[in-house]
Amino acid sequence: MIQLSIVDIRQKVLDREVTARELASIAFEQANTSPARNTYLSIEESDIERQLSARNPDGEGAQLLRGIPISVKDCFDVCGYRTSVGSKYYFDVTDEKQEDSALVQRLRAVGATITGKTHLQQLAYGLTGESQDFGNCLQFNRPKLLTGGSSSGAAASVLEGSAMAAIGTDTGGSIRFPSSLCSLFGYRASLGVGSWLGGYHLAESFDTIGFLFRHLKDLQLLGKAILEIPTEPDPGGIIRVGLVDPTFYADAEPEIIAGLHKWRQHFPNCEFETFDGSAFGESLDIFRPIQAHEAAGYHAGHFDEFEKPIAERLRWGSSLPEDEIKELRQRRVAFNQQVNALFDQFDFLLLPAAPISSLENGPDHSAMRDKVLRYTTPGSVAGLPCLALPNEKGGCQLLGHAGGDAKLLGFATRLTP
Repeated sequence: MIQLSIVDIRQKVLDREVTARELASIAFEQANTSPARNTYLSIEESDIERQLSARNPDGEGAQLLRGIPISVKDCFDVCGYRTSVGSKYYFDVTDEKQEDSALVQRLRAVGATITGKTHLQQLAYGLTGESQDFGNCLQFNRPKLLTGGSSSGAAASVLEGSAMAAIGTDTGGSIRFPSSLCSLFGYRASLGVGSWLGGYHLAESFDTIGFLFRHLKDLQLLGKAILEIPTEPDPGGIIRVGLVDPTFYADAEPEIIAGLHKWRQHFPNCEFETFDGSAFGESLDIFRPIQAHEAAGYHAGHFDEFEKPIAERLRWGSSLPEDEIKELRQRRVAFNQQVNALFDQFDFLLLPAAPISSLENGPDHSAMRDKVLRYTTPGSVAGLPCLALPNEKGGCQLLGHAGGDAKLLGFATRLTP
């Protein structure tokens, strides 16, 4: 039952055919049943019971996600839990939080049941879902495959059925890549949508909030409930969709390219036109140093507490002179102007989410990082909202213009069977 549509289950809750307690019980039984048993870094049955026994919030908004189990990435404070940000060092040196983050307050206000705090790569600074501190996060029923990261436990919680939707973050692909690897839908909001109060940044210039989920028909409800994105109807009429030139994804697996064309067939009443992918060429060179520089600022003095690849990125970021970062920020402005110009021609942009469709647990995937970031950082640098669309293998990303979240969610209703 917990793997059915949230829209349908929510109605059953409102009609009193199903109770929040029943849903929470199913979720708790499924928690940490993924192969590595580490979907949640913190989960307490007593906390779930306290939520179920508490007085339900009042108002129409409290019905939006009444009784729906939602997991929270462990970079947002939840009252009564420590916040690890994926690091055992931070878990050990911090106390239990006395207040919820703003995002968790919102979840409670709309009636959701918070199932626990999920696994993430250290500092949310990675794409694989690997962790020396808490173990690698693996896919339910596919124990040889990583979930991807950094929203690794978010993906695992939806796959294993311990949550019907999962809060994640996306700086350089941390929702989009796990979604594509795990055959899930994912949404990253525009930069600036949702509150980071009580949340922990990796790189504030690029960090966005979003969620992973199983059914596309749930997208608008989740957007409104979690991020207060206004509900807009399908914009109607002919929609112009820009397809990145195939030379951009020449290194992608054939199944991923086939999935892109299959999704294209599911876009009714749309006109497609190819655009030059060279417009995206600068994104990784802009993104990587700014990300490392900002992350180094947040974690100064603690670099030796983290995994070697992450510590090396942080040290590099701290070594970059301010003049260089200033120049990169200026290049970002020029890059974003180029991307924004594309939306004078198109309503949305469609391209693969990544060039690969799976990551085996065990091998060294360090060479994969830049290959994936080349696909994801154009949207990250420009702060665009993105809907991750799963293929049979891998996935695609549908990008809207910055701040155009409601339009993107409204259009997505056209894609729902």
